[in-house]
Amino acid sequence: MLDYTRQTLLESAAGTAIGIAAALPLGYLMARSTLAARALQPYLAATQAVPAVALAPLLALWIGYGLLPIALLCALLVFFPMLVNTMLGLRELDPDVLAAARVDGVGRWGMLRHIEFPLALPSILAGVRTGATLSITGAVVGEFVMGGEGLGELLAVQRGQADSTGLFVTLLTLTLLAAATYGAVRLLERALDR
Repeated sequence: MLDYTRQTLLESAAGTAIGIAAALPLGYLMARSTLAARALQPYLAATQAVPAVALAPLLALWIGYGLLPIALLCALLVFFPMLVNTMLGLRELDPDVLAAARVDGVGRWGMLRHIEFPLALPSILAGVRTGATLSITGAVVGEFVMGGEGLGELLAVQRGQADSTGLFVTLLTLTLLAAATYGAVRLLERALDR
């Protein structure tokens, strides 16, 4: 069980990392550029209508099997909540604080590093927390459709053998894994708050 859990966690972590790498810069761009937000928001929202189960076979055809397509599927699931929370956190910043920083001569990168990012961090981390939890689901769906060596593959085998006890144990493990992932990001939030 530990090996299956480790594999699902690896796929989930890789997908979360890819999602963060894509969602945070794009969220910043869309929060700061009305043109970018108007151009991209309808298409990004439309991507949420496509179920992950439908995307998984396409990823398998285009990329193959293994860690990468499952991680990309996870990234697609976690991307949207991270993007939305990043945009929200940056848009809700106090304009007076930003104006005062500009008056003091803070440049664009200094503004992002010392003011915008720290103030928007609670909202950004809420998106990461939600996304990291969703990535467990993405990994399981990916393993169902694309194969793999994690808990999703184990569920498929147990379902085929009508192993109800095994199914319950695996589902409980997935629940605990999602809760642990949520808790780990929550601990990171608290550490960064200090």
